[in-house]
Amino acid sequence: MIFYDCSTAPNPRRARMFIAEKGLEIETRDISIAKGEQLSDAFRAVNPRATIPVLVTEAGTVLTENLGIAAYLEARFPEPPLMGRTPDEKGSVLMWHAIVEQQGGVPIAEALRNAHPTFADRAIPGPVNYAQIPELAQRGVDRTILFFDLLEERLKDSSYVAGESFTLADISTFVFVDFARVVKVRIPEGNTATQSWFEAVKSRPSASL
Repeated sequence: MIFYDCSTAPNPRRARMFIAEKGLEIETRDISIAKGEQLSDAFRAVNPRATIPVLVTEAGTVLTENLGIAAYLEARFPEPPLMGRTPDEKGSVLMWHAIVEQQGGVPIAEALRNAHPTFADRAIPGPVNYAQIPELAQRGVDRTILFFDLLEERLKDSSYVAGESFTLADISTFVFVDFARVVKVRIPEGNTATQSWFEAVKSRPSASL
């Protein structure tokens, strides 16, 4: 297997944490988004969509989305389980993972990519250039704040995002919450359930990667 990573970007970090939680050592190639290496002919021969992360399986299948990478690794290496054991748990993990991506990951990306000068004409990842829309940046910040409220309500009733066990949903949530600093949104001081959860995940070895 070959894992294409970018040490500075949130989405590859999610896959990197999943791999670490599985205790796997996979050949890794770092692709610098800052240098635009994801747009190079060499990388686009691997992934024409020019996005990272990418996992190339031993059979040669190219997996270009976090959920696909996680599902593949979970099927091949089921222990420790990170996507649930029972049908109910599996459903909850995927449900919360989708909620977190749509309510947390997307708004943070909108806020960053539609405001930061680095992403001028690169508001959407991939091979096509898109102009920034400033209104989306403010909406992204507003939605990120609402996401933190949603997360606090959930964690008041649950030890982890998808239930009582650490899962893929926690990995994505942790990365997004941590990355929200780039749009100047942090866990509110009064959100004690989220603070406790964040510190618990932060203490895991995979979180330092």
